[in-house]
Amino acid sequence: MKIIKSAKIITTLNIKGVSLLLVFMMLMITSCMKKEKELEVRVYETAANGNKLKQIKDFSITDNTIQITLLPTEKYQTITGFGGSFTEATASLLNELGTENRGKVLEAYFGESGAKYSLTRTHMNSCDFSRSNYSYAPVEGDVSLEHFSIDEDRDDIIPTIKEAMLLSKDGFKILSSPWTAPPWMKDNKDWSGGKLLPEYKDTWALFFSKYITAYKAEGIDIWGFTVENEPLGNDNNWESMHFTAEEMTSFVQHHLGPKLEADGHDVKILGYDQNREHLKDWVDVMYHNNKTSKYFDGTAIHWYASTYEVFPDALQYAHQKAPDKYLIQTEACVDAEIPKWKDDAWYWRKEATDWGWDWAPEKDKHLHPKYAPVNRYARDIIGCLNNWVDGWVDWNMVLDKQGGPNWFKNWCVAPVLVDPEKDEVYFTPIYYIMSHFSKFIRPGAQRIGLDNTDKKLLVTAAKNPDGSIAVVVFNEANEAKNLSLILGEYRTNIQINEQAIQTIVLPNSVK
Repeated sequence: MKIIKSAKIITTLNIKGVSLLLVFMMLMITSCMKKEKELEVRVYETAANGNKLKQIKDFSITDNTIQITLLPTEKYQTITGFGGSFTEATASLLNELGTENRGKVLEAYFGESGAKYSLTRTHMNSCDFSRSNYSYAPVEGDVSLEHFSIDEDRDDIIPTIKEAMLLSKDGFKILSSPWTAPPWMKDNKDWSGGKLLPEYKDTWALFFSKYITAYKAEGIDIWGFTVENEPLGNDNNWESMHFTAEEMTSFVQHHLGPKLEADGHDVKILGYDQNREHLKDWVDVMYHNNKTSKYFDGTAIHWYASTYEVFPDALQYAHQKAPDKYLIQTEACVDAEIPKWKDDAWYWRKEATDWGWDWAPEKDKHLHPKYAPVNRYARDIIGCLNNWVDGWVDWNMVLDKQGGPNWFKNWCVAPVLVDPEKDEVYFTPIYYIMSHFSKFIRPGAQRIGLDNTDKKLLVTAAKNPDGSIAVVVFNEANEAKNLSLILGEYRTNIQINEQAIQTIVLPNSVK
């Protein structure tokens, strides 16, 4: 009897053991299934093969998958926006197009079906991309600026901004930048070079105040100013005015900041506004102490110091020096080039040269090799975002086949080119590169962390205010790559073509 009872007990234990084993196995299977839950995404690609913001739904996945793991708990800068500039060149060309094409271009930049630009720039007084030299304060000795007028902007710039405002559902911010004070306020009495005379510092500060009031009267709010476009100069080629870091900081601290404050203007002031190789020196002066930094809301930068180098150390340094301030890229373009008309392939080839190809000092020549315009844009925007830059603004939104109009004949390329005589429009591949960021990473988004197992693949990611996540991936290689995008227990497999940029959008239903 005891033997039989023991046998029953053993049999029962075995049955229970099998049951426990089955339960354990089921839990493991369930856990594995949960870990491999499919991540629903929308994928848009622009590539050398001709894709232009094309939605990709079918992928040919093979082995050797690159893993991109999103880390939404790692949070970085809040995004201010992306966009381009309202220059007189751009606005006047749009006025020369037929009604249909003018509307088509503005919709492409500001409409819901287009790039949805959210951060823009324009010039105060003339710049090289004006049709001539002009100032809103043309009367010499007019210290109180009684003759101040923005009439020069009424034919082109103001109507273009207003039409863009009507098309933009979410609106956009405008940064305004002077290239120079009127010559009568300067020590060299010229449009280019020279410095602001000390006796006109208060008058020049008043100029900013009158500008913001005049534009407001037109129904246009100015979000911010840069104090001076390229204060280190441009070899006196076109409109410019020189400041040292100490001079600009003193002007903002004692004149511009107090004047805008006294006149009740809620507007941002960004200092510097030139290339990144001198950024450290400038932020050291601007943010030296609370008194020097009081009126500075941030720092503006350009990309012209190199055709490939992002200067991440300088960007990191600028952020650490003033972590609560804006760091905005305010100007970039394919410069010193006559645009290639309806030749998409050229924008993907390393044939473009910049100013430095011919003119950079010998010690800096290595920073200016030939480059592919698409690569330069994609690499720079991703590099900037991954190093604390919160806004990125392109230069002219529209130029003609010559790369103008430009009174100095300083030809450049724009994302959209037009032939006003034939009423034709060409959306270059650069336009689509810009759209991959501006359309899907919205103002108020926050950049998030990620792990990427392929360091040659450039990746950035941001979580939008609506909860969606946009991941931008750039594959510069001449071969397609397979990606496994991972977010917690979710994942999906994607393939990106060779020489391609993708924006991968994760819906806000994924937590």
